[in-house]
Amino acid sequence: MITLKNNLWYLCFLSVSFIGFAESSKKAEDQNAKWNMGVALYSFNRFSFADALDKAESAGVNYVEGFSFHNLGKDFNGKTMASTTKEDISKMKEILSKKNLKMQSMYVSGAKNEADWKHYFELAKEMNMQHLVCEPEKESWDMLDSLAGLYKIKIAIHEHSKGKSLYWHPDSVLAAMKNHPNFGVCADLGHWERSGLNPAECLKKLEGNILGVHLKDIHQSDNPEANDVIIGKGVINFPAIIAELKRQRFKGVIQVECEHKMENNLAEVIAGKKYFEGLYNKVN
Repeated sequence: MITLKNNLWYLCFLSVSFIGFAESSKKAEDQNAKWNMGVALYSFNRFSFADALDKAESAGVNYVEGFSFHNLGKDFNGKTMASTTKEDISKMKEILSKKNLKMQSMYVSGAKNEADWKHYFELAKEMNMQHLVCEPEKESWDMLDSLAGLYKIKIAIHEHSKGKSLYWHPDSVLAAMKNHPNFGVCADLGHWERSGLNPAECLKKLEGNILGVHLKDIHQSDNPEANDVIIGKGVINFPAIIAELKRQRFKGVIQVECEHKMENNLAEVIAGKKYFEGLYNKVN
């Protein structure tokens, strides 16, 4: 005969089993989780579009970030990404597809007016991008927010180091985002460190707005001229950064950006990617 006592015991057993299963599933999910890794093609700015993508493919990433002043090479008659036609864009998309790479973002430099920005938004739309990375002038904020809403393509505000960028401090980025719902953040870890800021604390301050990350390392903190080094060999506290990104449940793309040995830096890009990925399960 099944008694009330037996029923209660059985229900307790099921509850404990379910909780244990849920915790085990979450742990397994966390252990199997992977970053969305990419390469900022600026790392390979000495090379054509096709050659740069060959390098990105060799690095084992799924994403790349373009840049508007990239000379695409002889296959594109020496055009930059900024001057591409629809035919050129189709060719770019074909090359990306063959290599199973996605270009969800592009760094934009040199846009001076609304017509220039419309051109870039049209390019981004054709390429199925999600955001444009830039450091816009204050007077263009309203116009850019309006265009970003119209095209449904976000603006990701990027920062360079103190003295070189309006956006070197997270407070200035937050000011730009106020009343501009289509603005977000491209977090450059190296430039924060160059400015004497704590990158993990900067990420925390910008929580909920980070669209992408530029992953790099430098040899010295609080020095705008600090040299770029292999990720993991410099001064940046990457375990703290990973802990913060995990806490935020960050799902965007982390773009490796290598700015040294520009003629031959694929090994450095791969080493940096592997180092960062290897920390995932070592940091809570």
